[in-house]
Amino acid sequence: MEDPDLDSLANLAFIATDSIFKSFSFEALLSLIILLILLLFSGLISGSEIAYFSLSPTQFDDPKAPKKSRDQIVQTLLETPNRLLATILIANNFVNVAIVILSTYLTTLLFNLQIYPVLAFTIQVVVITFLILFFGEIMPKIYASQQALSFARFMARPLQFLLRLLYPLISILVKSTSFIDKKMVKKGPKISRSELSEAIDITTDEDIQEEERKILQGIVKFGDIDVTEIMKPRTDVTAIEVEMKFDELYKLILESGFSRIPVYQESIDKIEGMLYIKDLLLHLDKPDNFNWQDLIRPAFFVPENKKINDLLKEFQGKKIHFAIVVDEYGGTSGIVTLEDVLEEIVGEISDEFDAREDEVQYEKIDDHQYLFEAKTTLNDFCKILEIDDEIFDDVKGDSDSLGGLILELIGEIPEKAEKIPFKNFIFGIEAVDNRRIKEIMVTIKPPKKS
Repeated sequence: MEDPDLDSLANLAFIATDSIFKSFSFEALLSLIILLILLLFSGLISGSEIAYFSLSPTQFDDPKAPKKSRDQIVQTLLETPNRLLATILIANNFVNVAIVILSTYLTTLLFNLQIYPVLAFTIQVVVITFLILFFGEIMPKIYASQQALSFARFMARPLQFLLRLLYPLISILVKSTSFIDKKMVKKGPKISRSELSEAIDITTDEDIQEEERKILQGIVKFGDIDVTEIMKPRTDVTAIEVEMKFDELYKLILESGFSRIPVYQESIDKIEGMLYIKDLLLHLDKPDNFNWQDLIRPAFFVPENKKINDLLKEFQGKKIHFAIVVDEYGGTSGIVTLEDVLEEIVGEISDEFDAREDEVQYEKIDDHQYLFEAKTTLNDFCKILEIDDEIFDDVKGDSDSLGGLILELIGEIPEKAEKIPFKNFIFGIEAVDNRRIKEIMVTIKPPKKS
């Protein structure tokens, strides 16, 4: 005889199971197959995002690939990354929403959820979320990160098809995000260069070398510097008269040591062009009547108020290293080189000629006294003394040199031995003639003890 207690328990279990599970119909089987296919699609699309955006141009190295190859499709898709990303996101969201809807429908076919609402929550939220995350996100992205190129090739044509199919929605998404990006840029915080410079001083720690800090400061101030602040004034420019004979020209080149020299006619205000010394190398054995003027190249002219960051871009674009600085009337103010521009960021770039010039420009007497040539630019003066270049902004006017600053301070040519105080500086006139100041002794007064 069968045990009545066991029979009753089995009957109860059958009744409970029958109340939870419904019959497994063909409709439920079809829904389950479609659900698995959608999970596969979700994984492929999610993996595409990692695969495509981790590719580098060097991975396409087959120049003989046919025009309709998968590599060319991949490259075409990557040419519009915003549209590619929008395609992946829209398609992935469509598939994931379809998975949620179909899983809910399949759950209602298989389970009696009205009696057991907790079971409905567990299946529809926990289980389905796990399946989407694990099989539709995590596993495909891990594989795609390791096999980026092969994954991208495999998904090239499906993504190309989706891009065409979803084009209207993609265009709306791309345009709306571009509009938001522009608005966010306009509303971004505005930081002045002086505030950024102060931030560098505050945030740089002791591990950062002084040279590195100066480079950061140079980058910050780079866009505020005019060409006139770094140019070599016309009085110090070595130039060639266009009618000069070849033997005289040869001597001048040897004495100057420059690789590029301006050529003028009548006066330096009428620059005809530039003579590149390398162009003369093939003609060194020519007679004194050699027509070297045929080697003159066009000169590049820039106004005095041009910012050096714009000048650097023009140097790069035109592939030149040298410019003639002109004033508002077209007269020559001086010259500026690529080296002058770069020195504003990286500091002094010294060669054998710079070393010789630096000894003439200034001499350090002691920690509080310096002897400067009056033609020294205020920019170089501040660099040598390691002071803020804005200290003279209120009084320098249009002057760019130390001698020009003295003229702005007193309004006339000073006499020899005259002393001009300004803030914690005393400018002593060491040498002067009827036309200009030549040498200045700069004394730095120590700060008063409080």
